[in-house]
Amino acid sequence: MKKGLFLSVIALLNLMTMNAQVQPVQPKLTDDRSFSMILLPDPQSYTKFDVNQPLFELMTAWTANNKERLNIEAVLCTGDLVEQNEIRIPDGVNGNQTSEEQWKAASQAFARLDNKLPYVVCTGNHDYGYEKAENRLCRLPEYFPSERNSCWRNSLVEVGNNYQGIPTLENAAYEFNTETWGKILVVSLEFAPRDEAIEWAKAVTEKPKYANHKVILLTHSFLTADGKRRLKENYKISPANYGEAIWQKLVYPSKNICLVVCGHECEIAPHKDNVGFSIEKNAAGKDIPQMMFNAQTADGFWHGNGGDGWLRIMEFMPDGQTIKIKTFSPLFAISPTTADKSWRTESYDQFDITIK
Repeated sequence: MKKGLFLSVIALLNLMTMNAQVQPVQPKLTDDRSFSMILLPDPQSYTKFDVNQPLFELMTAWTANNKERLNIEAVLCTGDLVEQNEIRIPDGVNGNQTSEEQWKAASQAFARLDNKLPYVVCTGNHDYGYEKAENRLCRLPEYFPSERNSCWRNSLVEVGNNYQGIPTLENAAYEFNTETWGKILVVSLEFAPRDEAIEWAKAVTEKPKYANHKVILLTHSFLTADGKRRLKENYKISPANYGEAIWQKLVYPSKNICLVVCGHECEIAPHKDNVGFSIEKNAAGKDIPQMMFNAQTADGFWHGNGGDGWLRIMEFMPDGQTIKIKTFSPLFAISPTTADKSWRTESYDQFDITIK
C-alpha cells in the first residue's frame, strides 16, 4: 500500500471514530456464548410526565442498540405502562399528561423495539380502570395489538381472552428457541388475574408441545420486597387473584414453570426495599426462583424522574441453568460525569439465579 493511500485510510478511520457516539460504559456478556433478556421495570412515572418520557425512550433505544452486543432474545416489562388508564384532566401531581398522552408515550418508547426485538409486557393495576384498577377496562389492546411488532410473528404462540372474552395481549405466551437453553416459553398474565386467566395459563403450560419448555411467568403483582407473596390488595377490581393464589393455583403444581418475574412493589426507600427475591419448592420439589424488580422511586421521589433509567440485564449462561442478573442504568452510562453510577452491585442487585 502506498504511503499516501495508507495515511488516507488512517485519516478516514480516525474520522469515523471521532463521529461515533461516545458511550463510556458499554455492557458486554460475561460469556460470548450467552444470550440475554432485558427487564424493564414499571415505567408509569416516565410516561406520566412529559419531561420524563424521553428517559423511557432512551432505555428502549439503548436496548435496541445493544441487540447484537448482548445477544438479546427478548425484552420483558413488568407492567404499569401508564399512571392512569382513562383520565382526561391531569392533576399535575400524579402527572401532567392525559391517559391518551401517557399511552402514546409508552407506545412510542416500545416503537424503538418494533421489528427489531420481541418484547413481552404484562398489565399492571394502573393500566386498568379510571386511575388504578377500579374495573378491568384497559387500553393496552388499542395501543399494543398483536400486529404492531413483526417479531411477534415468530414468537407469539398463544393468546388468551380478556374480561370481555376478546383475545388480547393482556394474557399471552411467547416462544423462544435457543441453542443452549432449548425452548423457553414466556407467559404474560394480566394484573390480579381472574380464575379464567389462570386456567388459560395452566392449560397452555400443560400442553404436550410445551412439556419440555422452560417457562417464565411474567405478571405485575406477585412478590413483596421481603420475599413474601401478596395475599391481597385493596383494589376494587374483582374477581382477582394475587401472589399467593397465583402460586397455589398455577405455579406450585406446574411441572415446567421455572421462574416468576414481577414488579409493582414500591416505596420511598433504599434500593434494597424496592426489589425482592425468593426461592421455594413446587409440588415436584423443584426450586422456583421468584424475582421482583421496580425502580420508579429510585431518585427518592414518587413524582421524580421516573426511575433513573434502571433496568436489569438477565444473562442466560451457556450451561443452560444459570442466569446472571445485573442492574444497569443507560441514563448514567452515556455520560462520563455519571458513568461511575451506572451499575448497582449490591447482592440484591447483582446475583445468580439457578434453574434446574
